[in-house]
Amino acid sequence: MPTAPPRPAPALRPATRADLPAVLALLADEDRVVDPATVVVTEVYERAFAAIDADPRNELLVLPDGDGTVVGCLQATYIPGLGKGGAERALVEAVRIRPDRRGEGLGRALMDQAVDRARARGCALVQLTSDKRREDAHRFYAALGFARSHEGFKLALRALPGRPGRA
Repeated sequence: MPTAPPRPAPALRPATRADLPAVLALLADEDRVVDPATVVVTEVYERAFAAIDADPRNELLVLPDGDGTVVGCLQATYIPGLGKGGAERALVEAVRIRPDRRGEGLGRALMDQAVDRARARGCALVQLTSDKRREDAHRFYAALGFARSHEGFKLALRALPGRPGRA
């Protein structure tokens, strides 16, 4: 029996307000699927989404599958600078693929399209940070061509709601 042809990669698109519960579900727990219907979208999240959506240097991007289910997300921030000949750089954060959909090439599709968006914008580089404990993610980013070129530092100014001690 012939195998089915591979499905085309879903297209990355800017998130809408309707996607917010699905994005928050992806960010809530990277190891288990969280039902977006159980996510409470507070005023804090509404304000944050509105600020991202209104800022031309920020994009909250989602990867929907064939039936429209959001299976991945990331935030890209475009940073002007004097380094790299005055070119912008893209900072990619909050990269997530639904745990039950990993291994299908969705992460590669998500990142490839994010890099394409940065390239089309004229960015000189794409940079990201990843928690030191996420060794699988580090191998994934290395396989995409990202190099461990710098050591990152963070200074927590306050604890995040629902995440004691994490900023």
